Amino acid sequence: MAGTKRGWTFLTNHGHVFIAVNAAPDALMKDIAKEVGITERAAQMILSDLVTDGYIEVTRVGRRNHYKVNPEMYFRHPNEATQQVGMLLDIFSGAEVEA
Repeated sequence: MAGTKRGWTFLTNHGHVFIAVNAAPDALMKDIAKEVGITERAAQMILSDLVTDGYIEVTRVGRRNHYKVNPEMYFRHPNEATQQVGMLLDIFSGAEVEA
């Protein structure tokens, strides 16, 4: 392992997809996957998790999906469960998220 650096990030792919959808609510699945650096299938599974648990709402607009994040949801881990996810979006969007 000499000279090898382990690759890791502070955010999970779920967090990255959440941030990507917030930044581009009309993005195609392939664009979300590319932005995060995962496969389209992985992006679909993650988005499904986020929709099922109420973090993202999907509305069909013609042949496309429009995504709306719910910034009032709380983080899932017990250590952060008292904080709303909108705080994370604020960090990466540079502007306050509308509720």
